[in-house]
Amino acid sequence: MHWTILLLAAALEIVWATGLKSAAGFTRLWPSVGVIVVMAASLFLLALAARGLPIGTAYAVWTGIGAAGTAVAGMVLFGESAAPARLLCLGLVVVGVAGLKFFDQ
Repeated sequence: MHWTILLLAAALEIVWATGLKSAAGFTRLWPSVGVIVVMAASLFLLALAARGLPIGTAYAVWTGIGAAGTAVAGMVLFGESAAPARLLCLGLVVVGVAGLKFFDQ
């Protein structure tokens, strides 16, 4: 259950980080409010997940999925570069996150 909560927290991290573009440096009210609400929910879920997972693992997985997911969202939604080197680096992040889950035992 803790892993499921952590994955939801990471998904929300992707949402709020991607939403920062719409908030335009917190100069647009409603997108900014949305970002803050989703950010708070993501952190709350991370804290819940950390009750049953090592904090180092939980935080690394949360940030890793968030960073990789946000990079992919930028490519899909905002036309950011999907150069092979970038994709390779994202793959390395995913492998690292999977390794943390695999070696959590």
